[in-house]
Amino acid sequence: MKKDIKLIALDMDGTLLNSGETVSEANYKAIKKAKDQGIHVVLSTGRSLERCQEIAESLGRSSYIVTINGGEIYNDKFELVDQTVLDAALVERLWELKEEHDVHYWSTTVQGQFNSSENFEKEINEYDWLKFGFDIQDDEIRQVVLDELQNNEALEISNSSPTNIEVNPSGVNKAAALLKVCERLDIEMENVMAVGDSLNDMAMIKEAGIGVAMGNAQEDVKNEAAWVTSTNDEDGVAEAIERIL
Repeated sequence: MKKDIKLIALDMDGTLLNSGETVSEANYKAIKKAKDQGIHVVLSTGRSLERCQEIAESLGRSSYIVTINGGEIYNDKFELVDQTVLDAALVERLWELKEEHDVHYWSTTVQGQFNSSENFEKEINEYDWLKFGFDIQDDEIRQVVLDELQNNEALEISNSSPTNIEVNPSGVNKAAALLKVCERLDIEMENVMAVGDSLNDMAMIKEAGIGVAMGNAQEDVKNEAAWVTSTNDEDGVAEAIERIL
């Protein structure tokens, strides 16, 4: 278990953030302690930069930030250094699925974020799509949609909660993005500790030197982790960081 950890990758929702969507004092202190020891602490989130920059800034400067499940990577000045977009033709089918099953959707594009409440106004091919998501309460409908999506090799499928489905281009995930970050920092994935709770964290938890699941994580994620820390409401991130320090 004793590894030379040089980078800690943290998911946000359900991991770094508690149920009130804030960072606890214990998590702040643990992150600062890790940074003071020269360890990179990198947010690795399904959120867009717009929805995580304020929290990122409150944590102090970070070398990189992985957003949109790896769809975009930013440097310490919040400058875009890597981006992978979804083919518009694929989005056309995702939109058809949304219409066929009358389900809630949300999306992130270079031009802005859209969802069932705030819809986009132009044609699908006039946007640069980064991620498309569904939130489907009905288990049977969700499975029907999931089955079709998982059979499409052009898509990377995950979730950030048991009722949603997140769609990125194939090969875009948090592990692949962290590998790019590690190459820029001259670090091996063996020297990474990744902490998360959902299926969009699974790849980085499997690929990291130490993969840690939150106490509130989905069972499949816990099964892939080296160990399980406390929940996001019990300072599980701080506990994980203290353990490797």
